[in-house]
Amino acid sequence: MSGLRIGSGFDSHRLADGRPLMLGGIEIPSDRGLLGHSDGDCVCHAICDALLGAAAAGDMGTHFPSSEERWRDVSGRKFLTEVRGMVEGRGFRIENVDVTAIAQAPRLAPHVAAMRTALAACLGLDEERVSVKVKSADHMGAVGREEGIAALATVLLRAPDETGEPDQREQG
Repeated sequence: MSGLRIGSGFDSHRLADGRPLMLGGIEIPSDRGLLGHSDGDCVCHAICDALLGAAAAGDMGTHFPSSEERWRDVSGRKFLTEVRGMVEGRGFRIENVDVTAIAQAPRLAPHVAAMRTALAACLGLDEERVSVKVKSADHMGAVGREEGIAALATVLLRAPDETGEPDQREQG
């Protein structure tokens, strides 16, 4: 098992009144937040699923089932930290993360830098290895009707070589 591993992740949650909007590991000013068993941070959740997928280690539901009370109201940052530990425990090194948040409202562009900083910190990465993009749904579908927010993530892991050390080959 050597070389590179790519993983993709997706998550979405409904918006609900009376909840803080947690997205990309930060709180974003809004009168509505994401509904979920945890804090509903679909950006963090999508990254977690991408990391777990790249490591062939299941998905968030496998490791953090919503049927377990201990995961109630847990922050997306905590999940990222846990998943990072699982991935690194299998000998993988996170090379980069690319995530896209899709929301009609609120406007997310002013918060991209803060999300990038928070995500990089959780993942133990330099910010240059974390990309955060935001898009609207152009008023189409549930996200376009401002019913929820979705996120897509792609990650690259460096797998351990036969000695168990992360593969040191340079990409070129």
